Amino acid sequence: MRIVSLLPSATEILFAVGAGDDVVGVSFECDFPPQARFRRIVSTSALSGASTGASTPGQIDSEVSARLAAGEDLYHLDEGALRDLDPDLIVTQDLCAVCAVDVGHVDAALEHLGCRGQVLTVDPQTLDDVIDSVLGVGSATGHLQAAEELVAALRGRLGALAQTVGKRPRPRVAVLEWTDPPFSAGHWVPDMVAAAGGTSVLGVSGCRSQRTTWADVTAASAEIVVVAPCGYGLVAAGEQARAVVAAGHLRPGAPVWAVDADAAFVRPGPRLVDGVEALAAILHPDVVAPRPDLAALIST
Repeated sequence: MRIVSLLPSATEILFAVGAGDDVVGVSFECDFPPQARFRRIVSTSALSGASTGASTPGQIDSEVSARLAAGEDLYHLDEGALRDLDPDLIVTQDLCAVCAVDVGHVDAALEHLGCRGQVLTVDPQTLDDVIDSVLGVGSATGHLQAAEELVAALRGRLGALAQTVGKRPRPRVAVLEWTDPPFSAGHWVPDMVAAAGGTSVLGVSGCRSQRTTWADVTAASAEIVVVAPCGYGLVAAGEQARAVVAAGHLRPGAPVWAVDADAAFVRPGPRLVDGVEALAAILHPDVVAPRPDLAALIST
């Protein structure tokens, strides 16, 4: 089977269930596992400075908003690469126009090229959906047994964590998916907060991330603020968190943490469980081991 993945999370799942050798094409954002970098890139960002980090969060938000309002694409799909690779399976999503090539454009490109490859759309809304999507990818690629074993391991880790933090006080947590302007983290992130032994005070499970205001963030009275900017790793998240603190946007007294959003929060794949464990260490440091590779305390 020849597989093209247009999602970093799908690429992670494909490799995790043993289908990595069949992956022949990826998006420019597919960077985990490292082997994914050696596959042909079939989609790139249409945003100026997005792939180089030259744009600020505010500039990115302005360009994304303008392009969406004008009905313009946020990604370039390389039809020539698709033709050359002639995939049997293309894995994409229809969940968020900002996250990957629109599935309608993929279908149109395949029809135009006369490609008979199947399209698997992966659109998890909640943490349970994300874990279950592993089974769908495993089934579609002939790796169902490995997928079942992975799902069992992920649910086992969540179950063990529930035993540790389930009866403890649940602090109020605000997770920010963007900082300029502020966005609350939705979809599976509130479930991650709950699984880590906290209460999400902004985002709603299964619902889209929402643009908000700093006044609303303050009014939420979060005991802990977690900055998890979509598209950024821990170092850049830390820089954004420091900027937010320096600007005085947050309620005094609430600790502010930065996390590696791309590794373990915004990409709906197996590493979300790592993110849950990192959150649990933030919320309950006396009983859960810290994850300094994924989280850093910015302000107390």
